[in-house]
Amino acid sequence: MITLEYLLIGIGVGLVTSAPVGPVNIMAIKHAAQQGFGKGVTVAFGAVVADTIYAALAVFSVSAVTTFVTGQEDLIKALGGLLLLGFGLRVYFSHPHMKPGEGGASALTDMVAAFLLTVTNPGVILGFVAILGGLGTWRPVAGDHLGALSMVAGVTCGAMLWWCAICWLVSHMTGRIDDTWLERANHIAGALLVVFAVGLYVDLLVRWVL
Repeated sequence: MITLEYLLIGIGVGLVTSAPVGPVNIMAIKHAAQQGFGKGVTVAFGAVVADTIYAALAVFSVSAVTTFVTGQEDLIKALGGLLLLGFGLRVYFSHPHMKPGEGGASALTDMVAAFLLTVTNPGVILGFVAILGGLGTWRPVAGDHLGALSMVAGVTCGAMLWWCAICWLVSHMTGRIDDTWLERANHIAGALLVVFAVGLYVDLLVRWVL
């Protein structure tokens, strides 16, 4: 597979993993709504750095052990699909809240908080391992460092694309962002994660049948 394809796959992973609404999203949305696009992206950058670190760990660890886990690929997909299914359902049925008037932290302070919230969340690394480990032949093979770097770069680009899009949208919709809006965003993100999990099981079923 060419490097460009790994980059595009990484972008897709970055978009999916950034979309679920949690504390970091709410902080970024609040800053974008109250102080503009730039402040929102500044806060989100902390989460992007943490995502990039975990994506690199997941991609390179998956690549490094590929030759050892080839025989366990079905098991990895089954367990990863179960994890993604559970996480997707939790995201879908969650009820995020945003209180526009609360909190007075600066964008830089919240950027650090966003990094710490993301990097200390075990669900983030488990999510990356589940998604990237479930890609099968769509992930870089062991020793393909350029492909692995391209996928990590794609994750970073996908995450930044999501945050720039959401902060731009919010900065132009000041006063319209409420709990209902956040809940709808989670419905979309949760549904995408569930679809990805179902796709893993469909792939397993096809392989077992054939």
